[in-house]
Amino acid sequence: MRYRPFGPSGATVSAVTLSLGTKSIAKGAEAACELIYSALEAGINSYHLETADPVLAEVIGHALKHIDRKLVYVSLSLGRGDGRQGTSRDFSADGMTESIDRVLGASRLGWVDVVLLDEPADDELPQASLNALKALRATGRVRFLGISGEGSVMDAYVSTGAFDVMATPFHLNSSWQVRSRLRAAREQDMAVFAYGYFPSNLDTEKKASMLEQPVKKGLFGLAKKTGRPKHDPLAGVGTFAFLHRTPNWTAEAICLASGLTDPVTSSILIEANDAERLNTLALIPDRDMPPGLAAQIEMARVAGAGGAAD
Repeated sequence: MRYRPFGPSGATVSAVTLSLGTKSIAKGAEAACELIYSALEAGINSYHLETADPVLAEVIGHALKHIDRKLVYVSLSLGRGDGRQGTSRDFSADGMTESIDRVLGASRLGWVDVVLLDEPADDELPQASLNALKALRATGRVRFLGISGEGSVMDAYVSTGAFDVMATPFHLNSSWQVRSRLRAAREQDMAVFAYGYFPSNLDTEKKASMLEQPVKKGLFGLAKKTGRPKHDPLAGVGTFAFLHRTPNWTAEAICLASGLTDPVTSSILIEANDAERLNTLALIPDRDMPPGLAAQIEMARVAGAGGAAD
């Protein structure tokens, strides 16, 4: 496992972060603990709780209780409910404080390293709530405040300078707006978590080969793809079809490896509900992409951007 600086804090986190949610505890607490043990053995020291579910918090606390707390990092999403039926978005000062208290009480972790607010709208995050989080940070119950999401409101939150961390979808075909936001976050000395590294429009060869292909108008104004016939040996050239044709690499592995080459990201969130998948993904940071693959990615990105502009 490789490790990266976590913003200006001086800390280092594993290149991948294990994201834990309701699916992680679907097989029971013991199975979830075993999954975390496997992650620790793989060198992963960063864990993300997708909700403030007390059962999930108890599991992570039990799995990490014999580890020096200063050597592991636990982040928590707030605002999307606590995972229990009937709960809803809540960015109130009392609601977020209670969620943090509930997680700390169930986990006995002592503190939450990063609290990530789930893309609050302009009118969802009152100043009183932000003040409450800053007070929790001042007392050491929370170390860093973060913002998570992908909408344009994220630009406003990044520019405020009120947050230490940003989490955002980021993949090899991300738009220039996303890349610009990442640069802005880095300029604010924010640490960056990335997720969504393997988007659904790349998960099959057919979709990857058709993504953003230039479209021209045919007879009577009907749209017509300009790509080669599927049986042509050069079919898919200039697209992301190569993701599914690279020997000894899966498309997901390439997408994850590509994301890890960007120095802006501190860690990429991965999801795994069994040890086999976890160990497969945990090996990716130590693998070097085949020669020429980075160039293929860039060519596909440029071709896609050109097609979208036509």
